Amino acid sequence: MAVAISVTVMLLAIAISRGYKQQVSQKLSSFQSHILVNNLDQNQSYQSLPIEGNADVEQFLNAKNGFTHFQKYAIKAGIIKTENDFQGIVLKGVDSQFDFTYLKNCIMAGNVPAFDSAKISNELLISSSLAQKLGFKVGDGVFVYFIQEPPRVRKFKVCGIFDTNLGELDDLYALVDMKQIQKLNGWPTNFFTGYEVFINSFDSLEAKVDLLATVTPYTMGITPINLIYPELFNWLNMLDVNVLIILILMAAVAIINMVTALLILIVERSNMIGMLKALGMKNRSIMKIFLNLAAFIVFRGLLLGNVLAFGIGFLQQQFHLVKLSEKDYYVSSVPVNFQPFDFVLVNGACFAICLILLLLPANAVSKISPVKSIRFD
Repeated sequence: MAVAISVTVMLLAIAISRGYKQQVSQKLSSFQSHILVNNLDQNQSYQSLPIEGNADVEQFLNAKNGFTHFQKYAIKAGIIKTENDFQGIVLKGVDSQFDFTYLKNCIMAGNVPAFDSAKISNELLISSSLAQKLGFKVGDGVFVYFIQEPPRVRKFKVCGIFDTNLGELDDLYALVDMKQIQKLNGWPTNFFTGYEVFINSFDSLEAKVDLLATVTPYTMGITPINLIYPELFNWLNMLDVNVLIILILMAAVAIINMVTALLILIVERSNMIGMLKALGMKNRSIMKIFLNLAAFIVFRGLLLGNVLAFGIGFLQQQFHLVKLSEKDYYVSSVPVNFQPFDFVLVNGACFAICLILLLLPANAVSKISPVKSIRFD
C-alpha cells in the first residue's frame, strides 16, 4: 500500500502539473497568440509604430512550417466614458482573418463582430467584467475617447460580451474592426500593429521563433508569448519545483517502507536463514530469495498505484470532481494530462531504485549466524 499510494501521488502530481500548464498556456495563447511580430522600435506603450504588410513573411507563414495560423491586428488605447464612470481600455482591431474559435466558446451574450470588407464596422466585443463595471449590455452604444491631436471620439455598438477569466486581459481589451484603428491613426490599409502567429506545439516555441527570424526583415521584432507575460510563465515553471519535491518525498516514503518491510521479513525468518546456511546455502542465494519477494511486493504496489492514478485521473477528466475558482486559477477544474512516458518513467525509476536500495537491508542476511539463530529458535 505504501508503494501504491506513493506511485499514485507521483503520477497524479505529474499529470496535474502538465495539464494545468498546458491549459493555461493554451488559453492565454488562444487569446493573444504564441508569437507577435511587430515593429522593432515598438515601446512598451499601447501607442505603437505600425508595420507594413510583408508578402514574404505571409507566404512563409502560409506554407505552414509548423505555423498553424496568422492574423493581423492593430491596437489603440482609449477611454470608455459613461454618465457616471469611465474606464481605460485597449481596442484591439482585427479583420476577417481573425480566428474566433476560442472566443466563440467564451461568449456569454450576443455574438462576435461581423466584418465587411467594403465598409467599417462599429461593432464592439467587450468582456463581462467591463460590461458589469460600466453597466453595458448587448445593443448598447459605447463612446470611446482617444487622447490624440486633435482628440477624437467614436461610438461603438456592443455586439457581444465574452468572459475568458484571464483577469487583467479581460479588464483591458475589447475587439473592434481593424479599419477603425487604421482610420484613427491615419494608417493606410496595408499598415497595422503586427502579426499574431500560432504554432502547432507550445513546446517548439523557441524553435519557431528562430525559424521565423530567418524571413522577417530587420525592421520587425519577434516576441514569444512567454516574454510578453514573463510573470505568468515563471509562475507556471515554478510548478515543476513543486512536482519535484513531491516526487522526492513520495519516493522516500516508498523506499523507507520497503526497507522496513524487508528487514522485518529477514528478522522474522532468521531461524530459517540459519537452517539454510547450516545446510550449505550461500548468502547470495538467500539474499536472492528475499530480493525476489521484495520485487514481487514492489511490482504489486506499482500495479495498484497505476490503476488508482489512472482511475482517479479518468474520473476527474470526465466529471470534473475537483473544482477550482476560475478567477484565481484560470481553469474551472483540476486538469489532468497523462502521457505514456510518465507511466514508463515513474514505474521504471521506482522499481529500479527500490531494488537497488533494498540491497542494503538484504545484506543483513550475511550477519546472521547459523548457530545463534538455530539456538534462538
